[in-house]
Amino acid sequence: MQKQASVLNVKESKAPERTVVVAGLPVDLFSDQLLAVLVKSHFQDIKNEGGDVEDVIYPTRTKGVAYVIFKEKKVAENVIRQKKHWLARKTRHAELTVSLRVSHFGDKIFSSVNAILDLSVFGKEVTLETLVKDLKKKIPSLSFSPLKPNGRISVEGSFLAVKRLRESLLARACSLLEKDRNFTSEERKWNRQNPQRNLQRSNNSLASVRTLVPETARSGEMLVLDTDVFLYLKHKCGSYESTLKKFHILSQEKVDGEITTICLKSIQVGSQPNNAKHVKELIEEWSHALYLKLRKETFILEGKENREKRMIKRACEQLSSRYLEVLINLYRTHIDIIGSSSDTYLFKKGVMKLIGQKVS
Repeated sequence: MQKQASVLNVKESKAPERTVVVAGLPVDLFSDQLLAVLVKSHFQDIKNEGGDVEDVIYPTRTKGVAYVIFKEKKVAENVIRQKKHWLARKTRHAELTVSLRVSHFGDKIFSSVNAILDLSVFGKEVTLETLVKDLKKKIPSLSFSPLKPNGRISVEGSFLAVKRLRESLLARACSLLEKDRNFTSEERKWNRQNPQRNLQRSNNSLASVRTLVPETARSGEMLVLDTDVFLYLKHKCGSYESTLKKFHILSQEKVDGEITTICLKSIQVGSQPNNAKHVKELIEEWSHALYLKLRKETFILEGKENREKRMIKRACEQLSSRYLEVLINLYRTHIDIIGSSSDTYLFKKGVMKLIGQKVS
């Protein structure tokens, strides 16, 4: 967990301002260790507008992407200002030159994810076509599919962009819910004078919006995490459960494909009202660090003979006691191995050796 601590320190010292994202690394030509050395050497060279490098985070969860943290903010700005960067490496037979893409530390560093939204829960409160149009304008980095008659639509984009989308929809739902509450309150006053008034439309509308908003989200804190990161945080980092217990927080978790929604709520009477918010900030900090640190390997089971499936599962179980910081998620069609880059590589290598296959 040493790298995780490093990333947390980076965030606390406002290192994002001194960090650049480097993409396009030739991962198939050099080892991870050599690439990290080459990247550091390149960005320390003043000919490349570089300067003192505090740290190079590589490998990361995103293949071919490294994070370079400079000691000074102005050096990071100079490096980004220079649009073209060429990583040169002399080999025995020739000199290899690779074009690198350098950008600010931000949303673009995250892998693309897909999500399917069911907007039908908004009922007749909004025109779905108008809602989609507003979302496209608000989050232009997302790609939307055509809206289906049943109210479903798929979106694709960075994890943080999808996260903003979910939060935007939740805010819209909460707003509609509040309007319904006020409307229902007025309806009750009116009904005392008009007992026969039909409230069915209002009640149906309120129920449809409630399906989108978890109960805890209405009076607690909500956050959205990458599912792989969440599962690792929950099952391999004792700080998650211990922190919930320490601050008397109830956690309601909903796994939805690649995204997990968590609602946090204080359950102890008289506890500090900002406890849930504090725990949310801690979880966001831990998940950010893990996102940079973790890598996933997958063993495909679908289409294989039952004997081969059993061999793979048995090999994973056999190695689990040796790699305690590796999370093994078994599914019907595949097995996910999540951990640090070195651990997942060695784990995969061990499994392949046990089942008599070469590591690809």
